[in-house]
Amino acid sequence: MGNLQSAGATKVFPVDSSFNLPAPLPSWTPATGDNNGGGFGSASINLGGLEVHQISTFTKVWRILDGGPGNQGVTFFEPSPIPDGYFMLGSYVQQNNKPLSGWVLVGKDIDNSGTLKTPVDYTLVWSSEKSTVKKDGNGYIWLPVAPEGYRSVGHVVTKSSAKPSLDRIRCVRSDLTESCERSDLLFGAGGINAYGLRPTNRATQSLSVSVGTFVAEIDGGQSSTAAMSCLKNKDSNLSCMPNLSQIQALVQIYSPWIYFHPKEQYLPSSVGWYFNNGALLYRKGDESNPAPIDSIGSNLPQGGWNDDTYWLDLPIDKDAKEKVKKGDLGSSESYIHVKPMLGGTFTDLVFWFFYPFNGPGTAKVELINLPLGKIGEHIGDWEHLTLRISNFSGKLWSAYFSQHSKGSWVNASDLEFQGGNKFVTYSALHGHPFYAKPGLVLQGNASLGIGIRNDTAKSDFVMNTGERYVVVSAEYLGTTIVEPPWLNYLKKWGPKIDYNTKDEFDKIEKLLPGKLKDVFKRVINGLPREVYGEDGPTGPKMKDYWTGDERV
Repeated sequence: MGNLQSAGATKVFPVDSSFNLPAPLPSWTPATGDNNGGGFGSASINLGGLEVHQISTFTKVWRILDGGPGNQGVTFFEPSPIPDGYFMLGSYVQQNNKPLSGWVLVGKDIDNSGTLKTPVDYTLVWSSEKSTVKKDGNGYIWLPVAPEGYRSVGHVVTKSSAKPSLDRIRCVRSDLTESCERSDLLFGAGGINAYGLRPTNRATQSLSVSVGTFVAEIDGGQSSTAAMSCLKNKDSNLSCMPNLSQIQALVQIYSPWIYFHPKEQYLPSSVGWYFNNGALLYRKGDESNPAPIDSIGSNLPQGGWNDDTYWLDLPIDKDAKEKVKKGDLGSSESYIHVKPMLGGTFTDLVFWFFYPFNGPGTAKVELINLPLGKIGEHIGDWEHLTLRISNFSGKLWSAYFSQHSKGSWVNASDLEFQGGNKFVTYSALHGHPFYAKPGLVLQGNASLGIGIRNDTAKSDFVMNTGERYVVVSAEYLGTTIVEPPWLNYLKKWGPKIDYNTKDEFDKIEKLLPGKLKDVFKRVINGLPREVYGEDGPTGPKMKDYWTGDERV
């Protein structure tokens, strides 16, 4: 999604350094009067005979001193201390250029129901004995060989060439496991690659649970991923999800601050302000008779799909149109969607924001900045931030920043906090993608200095997202939350804008020296369609990540 040009040098952390949120968390009060919230923040979750506990304290096993991000290597850990009756399911790996901030699950066999068993053997996946990496002695990565009817969900790492004790780890009964896939590359050097491990299916209805472990693969060798699994919430138990009062408490604890660029002309507003200030509903075939919209959108068509038969637009009056385009920060609200993730072991608080207008873009070609005319402009702009919170502890683990068609996850340890546990986000000029740090992000080819500018900075334009918010949807709570009519308007929130992007880009190409023309064209052709803003955007429920995981 581009490189943050203002990023500083890599910071090195001691192996035993650990990240804690700036302010302590409350003790979560068990819920009464509903079926949710009683298990939220209670430290353990029953997946169906297998009880799991999230561990975020570790004992160092072995360390690689170079390679990987920042050339600082990685450290392998085991969870410690492990509560009585629980067993390790796999080791954890952490990059050395970050504070220790991860987690793994440990498991407990409830009532000796056979959900866990020791492995029958180990297979050596990789040894550092012949590796060229700098290291703290030699290390060995082992794959447990699961007994029939069971699956391995993590590796064991040792500093000895002798096979680990069979009692060191547990395998999980197959009916409590789901398929998994590798995620981010955590380390790659000296013949070994270590990846994060995540469930293959991460939709809100999925029962798949992440264990927090990793998978090791040797260069040119067989992948270990096929031999490993994630866990499964077999009983579809959502008692660990927060109830409404707990959601409200989470919003007050974690709701972020949004800083808008000092030159931002197009700010957010509430949906009600937009409707009350002259937004209009158009119908195909009857364009000459647009209809005003009431403050909650009760006269908007409900359900169905986006079939291009309806769209919203700005007021017809010129002065009213210009006023509405600018938005109204004083009325702006956060519209929060609460959903279970990773088998109900995490809660995603998705903060949605509405902008009446998305401004034009600016291209950067080396040292030259070139306004893009109308390219990037569109009416009705929806952006979002996602807070991923552990249902074991109520702790914020990561935040997702939407950026045009995709976005990026940032660990809580890498966020900028302001005032307790509230983190800061930056909305880019005109296009409104979110970033965790101020500066310039080029969408295109940052190494060549060519792309679309995304400029962020602090200013007096700031939004406290927890000051005015509405929980608009939490499907798992049943009828507790009544969704506003505008949320179920599934048509376009803006008209299709017809302008010739080729002509606009041709104008820019004419200003460039010959060697840059082809490079500029290749970069621009590779940008996602959303950057151009020609088609009217749809609302939150029409995004695939409404019921799925975020795009990265």
